[in-house]
Amino acid sequence: MAESEELDTIVEELEPLEEDAEEEPSPHIGLLGKAIGMGKTENADIQSPIPVVLNPFMTSIFPILFVDRQLRIITTNPACDNLFTGFPRMVRKYFFDLFGKFFQVEDIRTIRESIVGGKNGYSWKGETKIKSHDMATVQTRVYIFPAEIVKNPKEFVVMFDDVTEENRQLLRAVFLSLLEASKLKDNDTGKHITRVNYYSKRLAEELFYSLGSQYPTIDADFIENIGFLASMHDVGKIGTPDDILNKEGPLSDWEWTVMREHTKNGAFILSTYPNPMAKEIALAHHERWDGGGYPFQLEGEMIPLAARIVSVADVYDALRMRRSYKPSLSHEVSVEKIMKERGSHFDPYLVEVFRIIADEFDKIYEANRDND
Repeated sequence: MAESEELDTIVEELEPLEEDAEEEPSPHIGLLGKAIGMGKTENADIQSPIPVVLNPFMTSIFPILFVDRQLRIITTNPACDNLFTGFPRMVRKYFFDLFGKFFQVEDIRTIRESIVGGKNGYSWKGETKIKSHDMATVQTRVYIFPAEIVKNPKEFVVMFDDVTEENRQLLRAVFLSLLEASKLKDNDTGKHITRVNYYSKRLAEELFYSLGSQYPTIDADFIENIGFLASMHDVGKIGTPDDILNKEGPLSDWEWTVMREHTKNGAFILSTYPNPMAKEIALAHHERWDGGGYPFQLEGEMIPLAARIVSVADVYDALRMRRSYKPSLSHEVSVEKIMKERGSHFDPYLVEVFRIIADEFDKIYEANRDND
């Protein structure tokens, strides 16, 4: 049996056998379920006061929902509603209808055995990652245990311990140290990487909120990730010789050959980052829409979308910056130059979106200027 079919079978076993099961209170509904009217069709959404014994759960800072023996959601606390803002109304839904796809089949089986059969003292703990199109991935520890200490519990607490930010900070700290090392090598870039992060995130947001149907790969995770990973686009320069990296004046042909290796070096360095976007940006942010870029002369949509976005952001900021070999260009001139490269250097559609929000790029630049 395929894993998806096995999951469906397990979940179906938890659902009522009778179509009118909600007409009478379920035998699996206890104190909390009766208090809020579960198992009744009339006034099902009008909740009575929560039993005093459960009040601490309702006011907990931890996201918590309550389920009955059939794993049907009885109620949720405010912290849970705040965490899962991208989900439909959860009350009266079955837990695995909403969250089943985020658990392994074996975890689902064990949870069922714990709730229905009393395994491990009617308790379970584990980890999962939960997300929706509009909600970035939340990495949580999950604890399930009886709502009351009784012989045959009928209601259970499902508590989520959100460790997303903790794990994200640990992961990013490692790669930020690499970024700092690369900045020591290329010491003429100032706040360039900070601004490129902001530009890239803003461009991705515009694609998501205004043109989401045309870019289905862009979701809340994409926006969150590009807002950090765009800054890593030149991390491969840590392997570029200093005399080439900081040379005043134009590079010779052989020096350009060495310089262009930073894309491959960056992809190698970021290959251990769990999100492939990091490697894609490092490797392909110098590719061109017309196939004239490097390192592999990719063209059109062969170039990953994240790299196409960062390319626009990177070039805009490079035009605005004063470097040892060039003056700073105005916002208007920089926009004009990018518009001229529409369909040659840059994805033509991204350039049109850039044109619409170009004033916001200018505001980002001015708010994060280098200290000249």
